[in-house]
Amino acid sequence: MAQTYLPTLKQLQYLVALKDHGHFGRAAEASYVTQSTLSAGLRELETLIGVVLVERTRRVVRFTPLGERIVDKARRVLREAEELADLARAAGRPLSGEMRMSVIPTIAPFLLPRILPRLRADYPDLKLFLREEPSGAACESLHTGRTDCVLLALPYACGDVETAPLFDDRLFVAFPEGEYEPDHKSVTPGEIDETRLLLLEDGHCLKDHALAACNRPELRAEATMLGTSLHTMVQMVDNGLGVTMLPEMALDAGILDHTQVTARPLQAENPSRRIALVWRKASPRERDFRLLAEVLAQSGLSSGPVQRAAA
Repeated sequence: MAQTYLPTLKQLQYLVALKDHGHFGRAAEASYVTQSTLSAGLRELETLIGVVLVERTRRVVRFTPLGERIVDKARRVLREAEELADLARAAGRPLSGEMRMSVIPTIAPFLLPRILPRLRADYPDLKLFLREEPSGAACESLHTGRTDCVLLALPYACGDVETAPLFDDRLFVAFPEGEYEPDHKSVTPGEIDETRLLLLEDGHCLKDHALAACNRPELRAEATMLGTSLHTMVQMVDNGLGVTMLPEMALDAGILDHTQVTARPLQAENPSRRIALVWRKASPRERDFRLLAEVLAQSGLSSGPVQRAAA
């Protein structure tokens, strides 16, 4: 029987890195090898399977149609290989070894300072690598194997995943002092001036959660969508440019400190978003993820009045 030569995992890693970075130098740097080593590995791969995967020019790296298909397959193979190691790790101590977690920008700066000290203290053998990225990119990273789990806000369609709800994070309306009467204990959707509403741009799920909670279609048409952070939104509100929506965890973290901005709870039928941890179905590290979810839920609840989510 003729001997069959199979691609190596290293060659597949080089191929995926080149696809992700679109540049031989950056792909080599991300792979911790020289550019010549990466290029040679890819040429060996092409010779092995007998097809051209990448069209090389001085300025552009372009994958052939077959190369695109093989990259997708390579991602799945690499993910399966990683799960082989995860099986062994899962049989050892809980929450140990490397774990990659994506966190959305409207959670990361407010919740991570609460949870990371406890994780370091209780699980010193856990090496948690963090990626901050919007919900869509985070879910894509999860399904392509770039990340192991995602900390995000629901509702959001993240695909075929396992979900552990952590707690509910209430939405508040933030406005310049004096915009509403001092005795205003809450703000209803009908009291929001749509021409003064400032929200994050498309891609940030907090915008969709805020609009859904208000249930006023005209807000989507009239609100100003800005590609910025919640901290910058607060600065604009502090300068009298409008009002915005903030999650309770941001208020608990002191986002309004040293400003003249006031916040009141949104009084609506569904005035909150649900914070959750999600991971790929059938992951061998499910036990670790559920334990991590318990730690995240307890840490999230320990520093503020957010409410535990129902499972």
